[in-house]
Amino acid sequence: MSKTNLFDDFAEVSAKAWKQKIQVDLKGADYNSTLVWESPEGIKTKPFYNEEDTLGENSYSYQQKDAWKIGQTIFCKNATKANKKAIDALNRGAQSLILMIPSKDIDISILLSDIELATIPIHFDFQFLDVQFIEQLLNQTKNSVTTFFFNIDILGHLARSGNWHYNLKEDYQVVEKIIDISTKSSSTVLSVDTSLYQNAGATAVQQIAYAAAHANEYLNHFNQEEVGVTKNIGVNFKVAVGGNYFFEIAKLRALRWVWESLAAEYGISVDCHILAVPSRRNKTLYDYNTNMLRTTTECMSAILGGADTVCNATYDAIYHKDNEFAERIARNQLLILQEESYFDKVNNPADGSYYIESLTKQMAEKAINLFKSIETSGGFLKQLKEHTIQKKIAESAAEEQQRFNAGADVLVGTNAYQNEEDKMKDQLELYPFIKTVIRKTLIAPIIEKRLAENIEQQRLKDE
Repeated sequence: MSKTNLFDDFAEVSAKAWKQKIQVDLKGADYNSTLVWESPEGIKTKPFYNEEDTLGENSYSYQQKDAWKIGQTIFCKNATKANKKAIDALNRGAQSLILMIPSKDIDISILLSDIELATIPIHFDFQFLDVQFIEQLLNQTKNSVTTFFFNIDILGHLARSGNWHYNLKEDYQVVEKIIDISTKSSSTVLSVDTSLYQNAGATAVQQIAYAAAHANEYLNHFNQEEVGVTKNIGVNFKVAVGGNYFFEIAKLRALRWVWESLAAEYGISVDCHILAVPSRRNKTLYDYNTNMLRTTTECMSAILGGADTVCNATYDAIYHKDNEFAERIARNQLLILQEESYFDKVNNPADGSYYIESLTKQMAEKAINLFKSIETSGGFLKQLKEHTIQKKIAESAAEEQQRFNAGADVLVGTNAYQNEEDKMKDQLELYPFIKTVIRKTLIAPIIEKRLAENIEQQRLKDE
């Protein structure tokens, strides 16, 4: 029996033929105005894609070296309690730890006790900038094989808080010393926190472009001969993933593509690491169980987009303190995706999707153009100081807020299908809205705000 390809029995159908058929079915309605929609990024999305959409064009293909890992965030105020919680999380499915360190007083030896550092990558989220602390950390773990991400992001700190840790010169000097003492370890020092831009309302293209311009500030600084730091530097991108499923897949792919292009200009061959977390911008106080659906699709986007580590957010994160039940549910969402949906079995599963490849290419091109515009205007830091970045993000956020207020962008249970019996006033353990703290800053900080805040504040008043 001869083997034949089933598809050989069918004639190929061109994009033109498909479009003609659609035009007939539209019965006179305009194809472009009826079926082609434009995203806030200016990307026009068609009703169908085929091979013709990628012929003769560059496409992006990425081969992950290792399977993506399930991350777990641990707040480390007390070393003993944090260590116990970390070990429990690892025993129940976590594969990487994100340790939030608020103070230099914590005992590192206790915090990392009995954790298999050879197999568990550790991300640190330091709330301070200090060489001695990291030197102590490296000395205490020098006999262990480790994969550390120090996530030092002084520009991100400036953008978020409005101030340096110390000042521009001293902050960079501290970072240089940390890189110097880390050269003999397998540690990634630098980070670019792009989650700030997404949670503040930036478009996907802006997020990629700002991430590239942000990273370029570091690469440009450390490329100077007088700095004396190796050019072979890696960067960890922390990315917030929103609810636009296919666009978010393309966003992560485009980010890695843009990084590779940028790194090549400096002769850097080190791949970036992407730590993905769900966005806070679309999370809601009322009908909070829908947050589980949102975080599930966002984690799926992160995985399919090629994230290296995915750390899920709990469904009640905006109004509840840390609690075992919500953390278990969040971790189990990822375990189901990994072990029952087999999302760890295919390398680059989005590869070959005409739609996603087209989105990736358009997003990357638009981001590179915006990046070039930023660099032509003096660079990311200059535009931060001139409040240009803040202004552009605020404009995008206002447009998104307007769509939400008009019901064009829907959050079920909040601006559509409200449950009038849903009461939240007595459940608030954390303040879920923007906190206003009057203080002196060098620049206007970039402010994160959820879309639902105004509606929720009014509903709380009406309870």
